Amino acid sequence: MLTHISIRNYALIEKVEIDFSSGFSVITGETGHGKSVFLGAVSMLLGQRSDVKAIRDGADKCIIEGCFNIAGFGLESFFEENEMDYDDECIVRRELSATGRSRAFMNDTPVGVSQLKELGARLIDIHSQHQNLLIADTGYQLSVLDTLAGNKELLAAYKAEYNAYISLSREIEHMKAELDKNRRDEEWLRFQLNELESASLKEGELEELEQEVQELSHAEDIQAALYGACNSIDSDERGSLLMALRDASAALARIATHYGAAEELSERLESNYIELKDCCDEMMQRAERVQFAPDRLEFVERRIALIYDLQKKHRVDGVAELIALHNDISARLERISCGDDDIRDAEKRLSVLRGRMATVAGELSEKRKASAEHLKREITAILVNLGMPMIRFEVEFVKTADFTPNGADSVNFLFSANSSSAPQPLGDVASGGEMSRVMLALKSLIASEANQPTLIFDEVDTGVSGVIAERMGRLMQIMGSANRQVLSITHLPQVAALGADHYKVYKEETAKGTVTNIIKLTQQERVREIAQMMSGEMLTDAALENATLLLSKSNTENNYGKFK
Repeated sequence: MLTHISIRNYALIEKVEIDFSSGFSVITGETGHGKSVFLGAVSMLLGQRSDVKAIRDGADKCIIEGCFNIAGFGLESFFEENEMDYDDECIVRRELSATGRSRAFMNDTPVGVSQLKELGARLIDIHSQHQNLLIADTGYQLSVLDTLAGNKELLAAYKAEYNAYISLSREIEHMKAELDKNRRDEEWLRFQLNELESASLKEGELEELEQEVQELSHAEDIQAALYGACNSIDSDERGSLLMALRDASAALARIATHYGAAEELSERLESNYIELKDCCDEMMQRAERVQFAPDRLEFVERRIALIYDLQKKHRVDGVAELIALHNDISARLERISCGDDDIRDAEKRLSVLRGRMATVAGELSEKRKASAEHLKREITAILVNLGMPMIRFEVEFVKTADFTPNGADSVNFLFSANSSSAPQPLGDVASGGEMSRVMLALKSLIASEANQPTLIFDEVDTGVSGVIAERMGRLMQIMGSANRQVLSITHLPQVAALGADHYKVYKEETAKGTVTNIIKLTQQERVREIAQMMSGEMLTDAALENATLLLSKSNTENNYGKFK
């Protein structure tokens, strides 16, 4: 859960340092004073899109840093998968420069925004007013049932089967399409294969042939150069370099007993003699092998032309690619003969996969239906206490035409606020205030199963007042009782009085311009704040007295008792 947040140069916030506790806390402030700015900063910290326009005028960058206590929320696997050390305290930092560069860190380790977003989704659930529309989405409704049913592992097992099924289905379709194409092209493929097979290509052949052409085309020059080089080393007419080396080595050997250095010099000369003699012998042998062969030259040139023509025809570079093409065509023709058998084998495997997928989908359906009965009972009880005495809530199940990524179920939450109307799809008939209460009730039911450390409600109590507002506050209070943190941004004094801690967002004019601040209120400051929420700008004694009574009532009653 969020224990501390530091915000620097974000929108109208110049510098804010604030601590948060577990349990239920409230945030109040006049409209336009910056509550949305605070939420924007938290959202940016959690990996949401950053915008340089959010940087305070005149600042080079904004920095948002949050400290989270994550002990007991099962996040060890996240850090292991991302190759980071786990600690019960996690410090997350997001920086945005005026140039648009964004950086993110977890415990001072640089991370990508995708990693930050993944962790952020598991740390804090921010429920804003527009998210009430989410409850009308059938996909979200199905996820609610899965959460309540504890279907995480079962759903993961189903998705593994589903992905394997889809992958094999696509492979079979590809096999069929390829087989049809290969059958249409069979005659042409066989012609190409025969042409390539008759060429009898060998890898590296072209380079060898091109070298041989050079040798055959210049045979006389090569032979003359080899003989000439050998004669330069060992020639009777000009004196033999070899004999000169042999004589020099012998002369030094004769004085070796008198002059120690002579022995090494003699050996070096003898070594040079042996090496030169070996070179001369090899040049003579090579010269004798070099011959001018017009027939062989013509054959090699035709062979090279054939390879070039094949490369140009098939638009490839090199003999290796022609050989690969030959192998590919051969494999395609092979698949024509055994293609039907391969497809039948794949379809058998697909049938097995479908059976396994159907089994897991059936288990999901059973657990979802049991979860739906539980949801119906619990949410009805909560909504009755939230001012809907005639509430009717149903979960409609429809079997999908085929398997989907989430199973074989489509669900629809049906709702009616009165006894005279049959339940209809929630998104079609619920008012804004009713939608807020339904969403709050759902959040309260799935909070424990979702194992979410922190929930932030942005004016979820809009559209209600009086005793219903207090009951919504009590529900959020209960949600914050089990090692969880709940923050509610509210305009209602009944809700504000229930917070264990109370924070106020306000604007003030400074020498640097307008700034937004957030402070934690003392008990006396809370009385004045709640009184102003009741009476408006004119603070009356009656409002102060009512605020004191409201806070006293909230403090004396069991804040974390059973919701009734």
